[in-house]
Amino acid sequence: MIHGRPAFLAPLVLALVVAGCGGRSAKEQAAAMYCPTPYTVQDAQSLTRFKPGPGHDPRDVEFQAVLSGATVACSLGNGRMEVDLKMRVTASAGPSVLPGVSQVPYFVRVIDGSGAVLQGRDFAAGFRLSTANPRGASLEELTLTLYYNKPADLGAYRIAVGLKPTQEELEYNRRSGG
Repeated sequence: MIHGRPAFLAPLVLALVVAGCGGRSAKEQAAAMYCPTPYTVQDAQSLTRFKPGPGHDPRDVEFQAVLSGATVACSLGNGRMEVDLKMRVTASAGPSVLPGVSQVPYFVRVIDGSGAVLQGRDFAAGFRLSTANPRGASLEELTLTLYYNKPADLGAYRIAVGLKPTQEELEYNRRSGG
């Protein structure tokens, strides 16, 4: 008899576990379905910053930074979706790193279905890099609010992220394949 009881309970426990996994509300399901996946803009995944002046060889590098990932989690409210965006930025000191905080500029843009920028801001991740502390990583977190009339409207939103190089740094990225 003792052996029969666990066998009798096993289907019941399995049913409860399966029900718990799929028990998301309609709002949670819609948030998951329409949550915009962030993408990194071409030529904006890495940045090499040189010390001021004319030199642009490896000895003149202040730091190099990489946007190594971006994730989102979404929740729906009345007529709005809250998007919690997390981006991982890493930086490495170069031979010409300056004392103090190295600022790595980055941007976030919310784009609608027609390609128009609805929201956009520039930020900076700060790193205390030195020859003694040559590497750093930062998890940048922010919340975006997307408004809608019906949840299906959210399907057109896109989130563009990237590091923000100067024109000269962008040209360097393109030449070096970064």
